[in-house]
Amino acid sequence: MSRKKHTDHAEKAAHGGGGLKKFLTLVALALTAAAVVKELRTPAAERTWHGKIASVVPYELRVPTLARARERLWDPDAENVVGPRVFGVGWTVNMGKVTAMVREKIGV
Repeated sequence: MSRKKHTDHAEKAAHGGGGLKKFLTLVALALTAAAVVKELRTPAAERTWHGKIASVVPYELRVPTLARARERLWDPDAENVVGPRVFGVGWTVNMGKVTAMVREKIGV
C-alpha cells in the first residue's frame, strides 16, 4: 500500500469515516423518530412513552429511574440476558444475568 493510501485510511479511521458507524447512527435516529411519532399519534391520555416499534424493537423514553436501571442492567434472576434499554431505543445486556450464568457454569 502506498504511503498516500495508508494516510487516507488512517485519517478516515481517526475521524470515524466508517460507513457502518454512520449507517447504525442513522438507523438509531430513525428508530427514535419512529418511537416519538408513534407516541405523539397516540391520544395524550394513552401515551406511555415506552413500548415496541413494529412489534420488535423496544423503546423507553421515560425518565430513567434507579429501579429500572437495576432491573435492566443488573437482574441475575431475569429470564433473558438481553432486554430493553434503560433509556432510548434498542436492547442492552443484563450483566447481572451474565454474571449469574458464569457463576453457575464455574460452580461458584
